[in-house]
Amino acid sequence: MPRTARPTIALTVGLTAALLAGCTDDAGSDSRNNGAAGATPARAQAGAPSSPTAAPPPTGPYVALGDSYTAGMKIPPQVGEPGGCSRSGANYPSLVAKALSLGAGQFRDVSCSGARTGDLTGPQKVADGTNPAQLDALTADTRLVTLGIGGNDAGFMEVVTECAKDNLVDILKGVITDSAERISDSPCRDHYAAGNGTDEVQRKVDAAGDRLGQVLQDVRKRSPKAKVYVIGYPGLFPADPASCLPVLGNAVPAADLGFLVEKQQQLNGMLRKRAEAAGAVFVDLAGPSSGHDMCAGEDQRWVEPPLPARGLAPIHPNAKGQEAVSGVVLKAIRG
Repeated sequence: MPRTARPTIALTVGLTAALLAGCTDDAGSDSRNNGAAGATPARAQAGAPSSPTAAPPPTGPYVALGDSYTAGMKIPPQVGEPGGCSRSGANYPSLVAKALSLGAGQFRDVSCSGARTGDLTGPQKVADGTNPAQLDALTADTRLVTLGIGGNDAGFMEVVTECAKDNLVDILKGVITDSAERISDSPCRDHYAAGNGTDEVQRKVDAAGDRLGQVLQDVRKRSPKAKVYVIGYPGLFPADPASCLPVLGNAVPAADLGFLVEKQQQLNGMLRKRAEAAGAVFVDLAGPSSGHDMCAGEDQRWVEPPLPARGLAPIHPNAKGQEAVSGVVLKAIRG
């Protein structure tokens, strides 16, 4: 066995184990250089004339919808029912509601870890109960809606896990052939390639977009006077894969990190497109989170790495990330 293979195998096994243990119920995603940071009003994109008098920013009643990146998985304090949704009292919706001085009767957070678009219109079973259909929280009186969803539909966490596994297999093949060289420069990309220009991940993203478009229409029907904000996903990986070496080592080759960044861009691009088509506002987190990815230092990162700080969820936002996202969302709301 080549001596250089042992530490890489150990790190890759650890990475794969962490992903399988901590991330099987939810997905996180990201976008890099996917447009200017902040919010993108759909009407501005369409070239419609601006109103002579700016409308006041929406306040309440406010309903927050979404998956674990909204819920604040494992971030204390954990609040609400069912507990399996892993909803934090310090997630960005709670911080936004506090900044807007909304009382308990003016704010409902029904986000839930593991949620897919189907869980917005139907009940979601979790470890200790059932989260009702999230859209049921909307009423004709609702004036503010934030929605962070789509990563689980695209299966993005499964993609990250698969990349770790594929790289481990590739390394082991090199060991068997008594070679320190990888069999492939990008085994994960090879795994998902379809050979027709659209890989498996892109197909899932496209399908998620169709479902999201229908959900946004439903939101508009239920709450016609609400201002709707579709929240993108923060950055997971840096633009320069070399800066991930202290965190990931050589366990994931640069080409596969580039593949993951591409998929994150596609997911956030879909969210932007669907938000604009529905007349909602897309809130981009890719730009603001630059330099705060999982490979940044502990005092800088908004997202935890595969081996997270004690008690936190791997490849999910930490408390600092939730606070930062709340600031970006508030800026969008206040215009």
